[in-house]
Amino acid sequence: MKVPFKKMHGAGNDFIVIKYEDFPYPEKFSEFAKKSCHRHFGVGADGMMVVAPSETADVKMRYFNSDGSSGNMCGNGIRCFSKYAYDEEIVGTLNFSVETLAGNLLVEARAEENKISTVKVNMGSLVYRPQEIPVAVDEASFVNKSIEIEDRRFEVTTVLMGVPHTVIFTDDISHETVLKYGPLLEKHRLFPQGTNVNFAQIIDRGHIKVRTWERGAGYTLACGTGVTAVCGVACDLGLVDANVEVAIDGGRLKITITEDKRIFMEGPAEDICEGVFFMKK
Repeated sequence: MKVPFKKMHGAGNDFIVIKYEDFPYPEKFSEFAKKSCHRHFGVGADGMMVVAPSETADVKMRYFNSDGSSGNMCGNGIRCFSKYAYDEEIVGTLNFSVETLAGNLLVEARAEENKISTVKVNMGSLVYRPQEIPVAVDEASFVNKSIEIEDRRFEVTTVLMGVPHTVIFTDDISHETVLKYGPLLEKHRLFPQGTNVNFAQIIDRGHIKVRTWERGAGYTLACGTGVTAVCGVACDLGLVDANVEVAIDGGRLKITITEDKRIFMEGPAEDICEGVFFMKK
């Protein structure tokens, strides 16, 4: 069968986006994600999203990592998803709600010449309770805990920001470090459902650099939920102020944290190409 798609990116984090009406086979979403996201035998992307009708919000987002695993949410993904929904006239306003497996999220888009250029998302608040993340410990939180991996010891904090995120504040955020220790921490026994791993360097109270190893996708140029988690944890620990600009390899994102600990993420969403993917029924 022929499946129309659009490829998009948010700060270098790239996605395949399809409409449910063009591929109404939920049992095959995972298979389609693996095939379409493959960078040699498919279109190539970090993840795949399905735009579907919602009974509780203006539109529904289903997200799948490039390995076919389902994700509750994706920060850069929801910005691209929101641009797609508006540009394709699936929603009719710049402010609307998106149903995700992590709950309904509110987005505020900015348009230029009737096309969305940037999107601001209310990402909600961090969850520190290990039982909900989950982390396999009997404690009230998992903050500034020591984990030894091969020849390195890391001080980590793990939270839930739609999906599990482990944050490491360090001056060593080299690609070599991310690629070596990211996958080991992702599958550490403490994280029964795996974890995203964020290596973060504090530049000053308003700037952070982040590189992320994503659960189910590997190293990516940007991770919206990861950047959100890093800034939320850094603010809670008193390392940064409430307004932070984050540099990732794919660009920059802006994070704002309110007094009641809600976190807003703002960044770009751009089209790359569109076409038709051939998928066996």
